Amino acid sequence: MKPWTASLMALVAATAFAAQGTQDQIRAGAALSRVSPALEAYTRNALFGDLWKRPGLSRRDRCLVTLATLITRNQTAELAFYLDLALEEGVKPQEISEIITHLAFYSGWGNAMAAVNVAEPVFVRRRITAAQLPPAAGPHLPVDATAEATRVVNTQRAIGPEFPGLLHFTNDLLFQDLWLRPALAPRDRSLITISSLVASGQLGPFSNHLNRAMDFGLTETQATEAITHLAFYAGWPHAVSALPIAKDVFGRRPH
Repeated sequence: MKPWTASLMALVAATAFAAQGTQDQIRAGAALSRVSPALEAYTRNALFGDLWKRPGLSRRDRCLVTLATLITRNQTAELAFYLDLALEEGVKPQEISEIITHLAFYSGWGNAMAAVNVAEPVFVRRRITAAQLPPAAGPHLPVDATAEATRVVNTQRAIGPEFPGLLHFTNDLLFQDLWLRPALAPRDRSLITISSLVASGQLGPFSNHLNRAMDFGLTETQATEAITHLAFYAGWPHAVSALPIAKDVFGRRPH
C-alpha cells in the first residue's frame, strides 16, 4: 500500500495517526464515524475513492489545490494531514514554504500565519531544515518583456492613479518580486492562485489568472478538474460560480 493511501485510510478510520502523535486527528477520525456515518462513507468512497483517483489532475496537483483551499479559508483542522500527504506525493518542502508565502498576498497575512503554525510541527517531525527552504531573497526568474508590458498596462487601467500605493505594491512587490521567485514553478503558482480565488469566491481576477495559468502550461483538462476538485473542498456554489468565467476563457483561447 502506498504511503498516501495508508494516510487516507487513517483519516477515515483513525488507525494510523498514533505513530505520528497527532491526537487531534485520531479524535477527528473517531468523531467522524460516531457523528456522521454517511459523511465517513462519502469521505471514503466519493472523496478518496473517486475524486482523488481521477486522471485529469495528478495527485500532486490535487495536493496543491487542496492546500491552497484550506489555507485560503483558514480551515486548519486537516491541514497537517494534507501537508503530510503533499510531501508524500512529491511536493517539496521549499514549495510548501512558498505556497504559504504566496497565499499571504492572496488570502491575507492572518491565514498564512495560521498555516505556518500548523506547518512548523510537521516540518520539525519530518526534520525539514532551513537549508531545504527558499531564501528570503535571491535571483528571480526571467521576465517575458512583452507579456509584462501588457500586464503593466492592464494593471494600471484596473487600479488607476487614484490608488498609487496599491499600484506600486501590485507592480513592484506582487508581480515583479513574488511572482518571480523561483521556489515555485509559474504554472504551480498560478494553479494555487486560481484555487485560492475560487475558494474565497473572489472571482474578479479569476479570468486573468486562469489565462495566465494556461499560458504557463495548465491545460484545459487540468483546469476543469481543478474546479471539480474545488467543489468538494470549497463547496459546490464556489465551483459552479467559476464555471461561466472558465468557459469564456476556454472559448477565447486558440485551440
